[in-house]
Amino acid sequence: MATAGAEEAAAAALAEAEAATLTLEILQIIKESQQQHGLRHGDYQRYRGYCSRRLRRLRKALNFKMGNRHKYTGRKVTVELLKDPRYLLLELMSAERAWSYAMQLKQEANTEPRKRFHLVSRLRKAAKHAEALERLCEGKRIDARTKLEAQAYAAYMAGMLRFEKQDWTKAMESFGSCKTIYEKLASAFSDEQAVLYRQRVEEISPNLRYCAYNIGDQSAIGDLLQMRLKSGDSSSMLTEKLEVLLAQMRAKQSTSMSEVTWCGRTVPVKVDRVRVFLLSLEESEAAIAQAEKEEGKEQLYESLLIECRDAIHAVREELKLDPKQRERETEAGKNSNLQHLHSYLTFIKLSNTVERNVVMARALRRRLSRGAVDDGRKAPRPQELIRLYELILQSLNEMQQLPGMEADPDLWQSLDNKKSAYKAFRCYFIAQSYLAAKKWTEGLALFERVLKYAREAQAACAQSNCPNMDQNELEELINSINAEKYSIQATAILDSDDIGDRMAALEVSDNKPLIERLDVYRLDPALVSKQPNLVTFPPEFQPVPVKPLFFDLALNHVALPPLDDKLEQKSRSGFTGMIKGIFGFRS
Repeated sequence: MATAGAEEAAAAALAEAEAATLTLEILQIIKESQQQHGLRHGDYQRYRGYCSRRLRRLRKALNFKMGNRHKYTGRKVTVELLKDPRYLLLELMSAERAWSYAMQLKQEANTEPRKRFHLVSRLRKAAKHAEALERLCEGKRIDARTKLEAQAYAAYMAGMLRFEKQDWTKAMESFGSCKTIYEKLASAFSDEQAVLYRQRVEEISPNLRYCAYNIGDQSAIGDLLQMRLKSGDSSSMLTEKLEVLLAQMRAKQSTSMSEVTWCGRTVPVKVDRVRVFLLSLEESEAAIAQAEKEEGKEQLYESLLIECRDAIHAVREELKLDPKQRERETEAGKNSNLQHLHSYLTFIKLSNTVERNVVMARALRRRLSRGAVDDGRKAPRPQELIRLYELILQSLNEMQQLPGMEADPDLWQSLDNKKSAYKAFRCYFIAQSYLAAKKWTEGLALFERVLKYAREAQAACAQSNCPNMDQNELEELINSINAEKYSIQATAILDSDDIGDRMAALEVSDNKPLIERLDVYRLDPALVSKQPNLVTFPPEFQPVPVKPLFFDLALNHVALPPLDDKLEQKSRSGFTGMIKGIFGFRS
């Protein structure tokens, strides 16, 4: 009876397990895995290795063998096996592994174009595994949320494949259905999962607009630029295609760029690369002004500086090709057109370098005020900001020394006013580094120098209305110094009291015992210790009178009697003595 009851309980437990609903949070799993295993830094190879290891662990835990060590036997996950959500995870990790391999090949395809064929093959395999995951989730035991996420994931992988194959219409359909599903899921939840769904929608939107542009919607290019600025993501699949598209548009518009005016002089622009750069300059400046994230601004500055370096290199090549024209124009007492254009491009490069460093310095200042941030990074040191402001001042000095700057005194003066402001910030962080070393006097003296530079910059900018200078930052700097000075003075006084206490506890230089300084009052903690210095022990030697010494000098004047007759006479030796010795005669 007991055996029958146990069998019935086991059967009931098995039936209950089969009837249980399976749930798999697909988007949350892949986002956490990607962020923790390489994709935060764009390392797709590391993420691919993680997917392979996790697949191996899952197969071992589920006893889902794919053959033996001698022969591979492929097995597919079927609906009958779905007693554990880890079977769904097998298909998900297989799709992620193929997708990460495709993204790795995309990074390598910039130098090896043949890898694009392998890239498409990996994306096709990822889409196949995603479709298998969607079919498995169609069963009755899978909850509605997992079904929708599986459909959205399969549509996303299909859209990525068609996007790479440039099948814009079908790619737009796939991305559209994926976006619709995630929007519905985001509206149905109000927790952190809804945030993930909205982020996915934002990732898909630029791909949709790019597909619309290739289909024929010319208004989509503006939306693409705005989305790129907000996201600031340079590692997505769309970024490379968007850069190529912008380059093509600028090349078409470059024919209208014929001359440029700088420092009161207009010069023709005959180099095509320079024309394209000057057209992109206005777009980049507008994009930087609209960018919300500091990381996005830094990336835009970097791309702008790379284009500027290429344009400067093109002008230098032109100068090498036509040195006679350069000599003829320099003999007339002014720079040639190419030289002036080179100075103008160098000015643009240096000014954007200054602005990029200013953005980086502001970010570091905020982190320094907050201390350690949420992502675990350490708070920056004042020396890092000192280095940034030194680079800014160096760039401003180079800008003032460019040929042609003497023709525009207002521009030169505005650069000089900026130097005063950035000197104030550099001096401020030098003072902070001294204060960290408890050098209070030097820190307070540098604070006075900061106030001098900041007030000079304020006065100069009030007269000339300096552009690109944040007057509020200077005002905040002055107010913070006025507040910090009193705090530092109090800290210095407290620190000096500590030094006095430590000095009082030290051993005094006068080591006289108490018996020799009875008429002097002094606090000496050593007197109440276990070894008080009361007397000198052992006592020192002192001279004392002793009994005189008497010497016997009479012996020097006594005549002693001779003792020769008392001494033994020596025997004579010779031939006779030798004979006596042979024959044994003794005297």
